[in-house]
Amino acid sequence: MKLSSLKPALGSVKNDKKRLGRGQGSGKGGTSTKGHKGAQSRSGYSAKRGFEGGQMPLQRRVPKFGFTNINRVEYKGINLDVIQQIADKKKITTIDLAVLVSNGLVSKSDRVKILGRGELTSKVDVKVHAFSASAKQAIEAKGGTAATI
Repeated sequence: MKLSSLKPALGSVKNDKKRLGRGQGSGKGGTSTKGHKGAQSRSGYSAKRGFEGGQMPLQRRVPKFGFTNINRVEYKGINLDVIQQIADKKKITTIDLAVLVSNGLVSKSDRVKILGRGELTSKVDVKVHAFSASAKQAIEAKGGTAATI
């Protein structure tokens, strides 16, 4: 070990910013790097969210369009190939909301709709909120049941 290789313990020496407003000799006195006058030089200043220096803000420049239907019902779509994977992996024939939640596909509060992508290779009974016509037909073609909650 040499004296030239000694260093202070990690975290014991802070590399703080220079202290502002402590006289001209510090190099950061006077206006304390805030410039002269104006809102940004005053204490308590904080820019409003979206403020662009007086220019018309983006959220006011862009036109509004469309509307949100308050009666819309959002469904989480699950395809037949996913249903078949669960049936094969877990060796079950009845799939309901609890099974989908336990497999991490939906949350408890989601409304679920079974969609028709993929193929079923085994008889499966499915009980969820909604079915597409092709999914319902495919499930019933294999001898399963498609029941709505």
